[in-house]
Amino acid sequence: MGIIRSSFSFMLGSACGIYVAQNYNVPNINKLYNMGLIMAKHYEQNYRKPKTTTLDDDDHDRIRDR
Repeated sequence: MGIIRSSFSFMLGSACGIYVAQNYNVPNINKLYNMGLIMAKHYEQNYRKPKTTTLDDDDHDRIRDR
């Protein structure tokens, strides 16, 4: 009984999805995903904290010798 119920739900959902895709202007999800990914990368590059450089013991010697 369970396999028939789940198959019926899947077939009904597929039929409704096909109807909606054919009769309405449905946005392209892949295009929206790629645009969001590009915006997230742009935001991360522009607002990332600057890297702090730590000086090692060797660096202190080089600075002092100058």
